[in-house]
Amino acid sequence: MALAKSMMIILLTGILTDNFVLSKFMGICPFLGVSKNPSGSLGMGLAVTFVMAGATAVTYPLYYGFLVPMNLTYLNTILFILIIALFVQLLEMFLKRYIPALYKSLGVYLPLITTNCAVLGVTLLNLDNKYSFGESIVNAIGGGLGFMMAMLIFSGVRGRLERCNVPKAFQGMPITLVAASIVSLSFLGFGGIVDGIFGG
Repeated sequence: MALAKSMMIILLTGILTDNFVLSKFMGICPFLGVSKNPSGSLGMGLAVTFVMAGATAVTYPLYYGFLVPMNLTYLNTILFILIIALFVQLLEMFLKRYIPALYKSLGVYLPLITTNCAVLGVTLLNLDNKYSFGESIVNAIGGGLGFMMAMLIFSGVRGRLERCNVPKAFQGMPITLVAASIVSLSFLGFGGIVDGIFGG
């Protein structure tokens, strides 16, 4: 029971209170670039979730099974980026072959998942938080789902903005950034939700 509660807290925290985009401000480039429509947002969110979970599943045992015993922990960032790049390449080949419409819709932002600091961030934060392997996977999935939720919400906001009469000085990226900051502020309301539900 305690383990399930701990996992649920980590999952909800990753999705809501410690959202990588809206709380930690990681992964802003694809957040702003792909969130113009819900289908692209969903595709990018699922892709990032897959890469986060897959990279965590490989980097965690690599770190504790190889880098720590060999005193090579200073190589973790380089190795983690290489592993993330491998997962992105596999994902890119899969989408290009089986879901070409999504592949075209994501465009240049798909290979840029390699340099998405949210993906690298989750692998490093798992180590900093001293999570177990299971907790790390749950945190990665929560982080990916939170990223996807933020993109889907923001794609709806941007759809409304396109139908509004925005002052010329705010058209384009300025109003997009203003809207993103308001969405980010709204997530502050989730600050006590985990404590409220679980009494932590």
